[in-house]
Amino acid sequence: MGTSNSVKNFTEEELRHYRKLTVFTKNEILHVYEKFQSLGTKDEPLDKDSKISREVMYNLKELRVNPFRDRIVTVFSSRGDGSLTFEDFLDMMSVFSVKSPREVKAEYAFRIYDFDEDDYIGYEDIKELVNRQTGEETLTAMDLERLIDNIYDESDIDEDGTISYPEFENIVENCPELIHRFRFRL
Repeated sequence: MGTSNSVKNFTEEELRHYRKLTVFTKNEILHVYEKFQSLGTKDEPLDKDSKISREVMYNLKELRVNPFRDRIVTVFSSRGDGSLTFEDFLDMMSVFSVKSPREVKAEYAFRIYDFDEDDYIGYEDIKELVNRQTGEETLTAMDLERLIDNIYDESDIDEDGTISYPEFENIVENCPELIHRFRFRL
């Protein structure tokens, strides 16, 4: 494929627009486009106007074994149907880039961890987060309850039984390794 072929798919104005909205250089945008195209098939090649289904997105190396892949795809799907356009894909790759600011990563991490999408991280969200993180090594009900209580003790500043976005930002500020894993390699 190559970058020289990819550049023909975009106007200079589009590339300038993408550079403004992401952390990427022109060449990195073209590289992301090649990665997007690689998810297509010979029978169904992808171009910048294509959209990729959730199932195809799961073939992306960075998502294949990610326990949050369903939430990542949902959060970045601008149509809300689990499909990603090239712009959605570019946005996702930008957020997960090592160059993306911590604040941006925190915003998306919060949205990904808010499983019930009520704009708070509540008890069930934390339970789901812990279960996905521990995988097959599940905690006992008592250990899980204790862990969630500890999380609330440290994070729920207003003691309302949920973690709001400002409280989550405080967690990230004090524990940046929480979003350290929020990165993909180009």
